[in-house]
Amino acid sequence: MQVTLKSFTIPEVYTKPMVNPKDADCSASAADLGGAQSSSGATVKDAGARGSCDVLIVGGGPAGSSCAWALAGSGLDVCLLDKAEFPRDKVCAGWITPAVAIELELDLAAYQVGRTLQPFTGFRTGLIGGAQVLTRYDQVVSYGIRRCEFDEYLLRRCGARLFLHESCTSLRREGTGWIVNERFLAKCVVGAGGHFCPVARLLGCDEQPTGPVVLAQETEFEMSADELAACQIQPDVPELFFCSDLQGYAWCVRKGNFLNIGIGREGESHLASHMSVFCDHLRRSGKIDVTTAYRVKGHAYRLYRGQHRQVAADAVLLIGDSAGLAYPQSGEGIRPAIESGLMAAATIRAAGGDYRQENLADYSRRLKLRFGKSSSDRNAPPGAWRQVLGRRLLTNRWFTRHVVIDRWFLHRQQRPLVRSTS
Repeated sequence: MQVTLKSFTIPEVYTKPMVNPKDADCSASAADLGGAQSSSGATVKDAGARGSCDVLIVGGGPAGSSCAWALAGSGLDVCLLDKAEFPRDKVCAGWITPAVAIELELDLAAYQVGRTLQPFTGFRTGLIGGAQVLTRYDQVVSYGIRRCEFDEYLLRRCGARLFLHESCTSLRREGTGWIVNERFLAKCVVGAGGHFCPVARLLGCDEQPTGPVVLAQETEFEMSADELAACQIQPDVPELFFCSDLQGYAWCVRKGNFLNIGIGREGESHLASHMSVFCDHLRRSGKIDVTTAYRVKGHAYRLYRGQHRQVAADAVLLIGDSAGLAYPQSGEGIRPAIESGLMAAATIRAAGGDYRQENLADYSRRLKLRFGKSSSDRNAPPGAWRQVLGRRLLTNRWFTRHVVIDRWFLHRQQRPLVRSTS
């Protein structure tokens, strides 16, 4: 049976197979919601036989936790579901700008107690194997963070009821809301589960025209005493290396004793070989001397090239990587994820409990105003010309500072969003 919502045809029942036996065990152990505990140990309030709530957020990354945090004090009962236990690793170079700290109302002095918070006051940029340009600032322009710490911090303070180590295995329409995993009855569902978010698949996003997909690989590890002594990467100056074809870039970011090395490329099927070449370049250039084999992890996300993806329907919103909002020039997803979570929360507050699509449509408008309307590459120069032009510009100090770093990576031209409390 199908339920038609505006331009979508959404299956009334959406189920994916249980691929992790641990998830099945967790669901069974948390079935009794009356005063029970989630697998994380968070106390669950009595929510009735099905676990009813006003808003169920699927995904506990920066998008989901920011949305939940922005809904705190609204009087709405918010639950958050995530398949992982926290802390958990996340493929990311790992830095936030001062604007993000303002948007999240972070007390940086309190945050850095027991956590990594590395101030950045400059960047080195260039092509892999080519000359680099050093850009310095007289103030802190970004902070290096470890995603395992940052994401858990945001999650634990968000104020939602947490159901961790539980996958979203089914979504079923009932009345004006949704039944999730046959035990949560939610008036509104927010998909914040990243590139492979099941809520996004429910909306048929895999069949919609979208921006290009970036594949990334990354490793982050604590350096040994010998590796620290040999490391030539300055803690306050991350290094960015663009690929010669300008289809992506690599990075080497030091955060105290931790080193993060990674690469991301559009639609790349041979990413492992590019990662290997980049690591060899770092060793040959004397920037690092790492002999231990560290685990490399992969990730995928969509670049935002205008509002191609449907992000709102009856009682459903998509935020963060689920909506495909990564910045097109840098691939950064943390700030767009957080901002989309704040905008989704403001839309939910304004809906006043009536989550029909027409009352959630303002969210799409907010995204377009913030991130821009649809763009096209039709008027861009041919690939060969673009590469020649790009290589020349990346050696220009003015272009590097004011365009590459200030606009593409730091987005200093955009003012921070303010959390809505009404």
